[in-house]
Amino acid sequence: MTKALDLTSLTSEPTPISIGEEAAQNYDVVRRTLKRITEDWREQPTLDQLAREAGLQPIQLQRVFSRWAGLTPKQFLQAITLDHAKALLRESASVLDATYEVGLSGSGRLHDLFVTHEAMTPGDYRNRGAGLSIAYGFHLSPFGQVLVMATDKGLAGLGFADPGEETSALEDMCERWPAAVFVQDQEATAQFARRVFDPKKWQEDQPLNIVMIGTDFEIRVWQTLLKIPMGKATTYSNIAACLGNPKASRAVGTAVGRNPLSFVVPCHRVLAKGGKLGGYHWGLTRKRAILGWESGLSGPVLECV
Repeated sequence: MTKALDLTSLTSEPTPISIGEEAAQNYDVVRRTLKRITEDWREQPTLDQLAREAGLQPIQLQRVFSRWAGLTPKQFLQAITLDHAKALLRESASVLDATYEVGLSGSGRLHDLFVTHEAMTPGDYRNRGAGLSIAYGFHLSPFGQVLVMATDKGLAGLGFADPGEETSALEDMCERWPAAVFVQDQEATAQFARRVFDPKKWQEDQPLNIVMIGTDFEIRVWQTLLKIPMGKATTYSNIAACLGNPKASRAVGTAVGRNPLSFVVPCHRVLAKGGKLGGYHWGLTRKRAILGWESGLSGPVLECV
């Protein structure tokens, strides 16, 4: 079942999501636990403390958390406890230049998702999405509700929404391509949500197709972001230098902020000089949570590219 979207008729009511009661409760427990660890990691909350706050036994929380996040609460806390951003930027030398020369394969590709991408022409972008039909749907992820948007050519948009903010997230994404036709289609977008957040589905023989819709400069920046492997990070100035314009750090920052494919095109791996997190369109708590999750999956050694 699909439904055409009229942006002028959007209300403050969130887009409904059909999930079981138990799944919804488990999701809320994980969301609150991730938030607690991410914001209060310096306090080193114990599993018993986290479980008590969640209203569960420790073994129950560990089981639920591991199923959703792919890590135990302790593993996630250990990843966050690294002086995280500084560890990511410990090495100052950039190897982004080398990626252009030798290409990337294996784990050097985005999360092993083996993303294949194509970009719309500048003319298509200037048409503000006219002629495009974009399906959208909200789904659950380890980092909050995720808004997935897709065309017949692949994934075109991915954003996040905290409880009660679904409508504003949808408006935010739709305004990027105001002349497009938006159709609510949970079934069509669910397949992308499953692929993106389940490491077991990051397989070379099943590439994830994405579509980049932006200006020529934005697309060049987003293509560069795809070259940053999981467990590594870079800076706005490094990206500007790799694009042949070292003075364009501010413009790079703007393009990174307008990345419509959050998490998949890893703008969260771009940090400010000195190891500060910098900005993130969907909130710094979520950025730290994603970096910690990736650190837990990729191992304790984090490098800068």
